[in-house]
Amino acid sequence: MSDLELLTQSLARNVKHWRSVRGFTLDVLAARAGVSRGMLIQIEQARTNPSIGTVVKIGDALGVSVPTLLDYEQGPRVRVVPAERAVRLWHTEAGSFSRLLAGTEAPGPLEMWDWRLMPGENSPSEPHPGGTIELVHVTAGELTLTVEGTEYRIPAGASASFEANVPHLYGNQGDVPMEMVMAVSVPPVP
Repeated sequence: MSDLELLTQSLARNVKHWRSVRGFTLDVLAARAGVSRGMLIQIEQARTNPSIGTVVKIGDALGVSVPTLLDYEQGPRVRVVPAERAVRLWHTEAGSFSRLLAGTEAPGPLEMWDWRLMPGENSPSEPHPGGTIELVHVTAGELTLTVEGTEYRIPAGASASFEANVPHLYGNQGDVPMEMVMAVSVPPVP
């Protein structure tokens, strides 16, 4: 099955799932998203590849992110996204483009950080409150991310997301500086 077929199947499954979770009928979702009921039926039956604009409208109407709607790798608490798996959403002949590196649901505060770790250095972190999610995108070098004692190697150009309510450590075991962008989503206080 091609990547496009996997994405079409995932979109169909995830739209149906989130529409059910939200208790929306096809008509309600169509009205909220500003797309036709027929288009939603085709999407849920995996018979069409809608534009990214349509996917964004549906995600906004459901209150979920585009990566959640397109995600076909379910399960692990740490998800590494190799550089070649980043989704290019649009591009121009002149060379402009946007790539969806990684994403997650963000019900509360969201922070973005710029990190640099020199060779041999690391930075440990205590567990954050339950529901905290971190996203990292490595721009130079290689990050060694340790979550609950398991190491994950994330090279330049790759991204990862993980639940940060457990001990974790950012490390640079390489011989060049490691640079990354990190976003932290903390759940709202009840």
